[in-house]
Amino acid sequence: MAAAAPVTVRVQHDDFDVAAETARLTAGRADAGAIVTFTGLCRDEGGRLAALELEHYPGMAEAEIGQICEQAVTRFSLLGLTAIHRVGKIAPGENIVLVIALAPHRHAAFDGASFVMDYLKTSAPFWKKEHFADGRTGGWVDAKDSDDQARAKWS
Repeated sequence: MAAAAPVTVRVQHDDFDVAAETARLTAGRADAGAIVTFTGLCRDEGGRLAALELEHYPGMAEAEIGQICEQAVTRFSLLGLTAIHRVGKIAPGENIVLVIALAPHRHAAFDGASFVMDYLKTSAPFWKKEHFADGRTGGWVDAKDSDDQARAKWS
C-alpha cells in the first residue's frame, strides 16, 4: 500500500518562498511527472489600492483548507500538495496564496491546483478589506459570482 500523499497547509503572516516550498514537496521524489505551482498576488487595482487586508478564522481556516486539499489529493491522485495562504496587510505585488500540486501526470497536477484554488476562493473562511492609496479604507470585499461559477464546474 502506498504511503499517503503529503499535504502541507499553512496560514501565516510572513511571505513564502515558492522555490523552497517546491523543493520541500519534491525532495526525494522520482515518481512524479508533473508539478504545478500557482501563486496569487495582490493587485494594485490600477493604482487605487495601497494594501489588501486579509483576516481568517484561526483553526477553522486551516481545517477547511486541509479538507479541500485532501479532496484534491483523492480526486486527482496527487502525490503531494501544498497550500499556503497569507493573512494581514499585503501590499500590491506581494504574494497572497501558493498552491503546489505534485502528480504523476500534468493533467492531474493542473486540475488539482485549479480545484484547490476554486474552493479556496469560495469555501475557506477569509475576509478581505481594501486599503486605498488615498488613505480611505473600504468595506469587506464581497465574493464574486465568477468564483462561484468556477467552483461549480467541479460538482
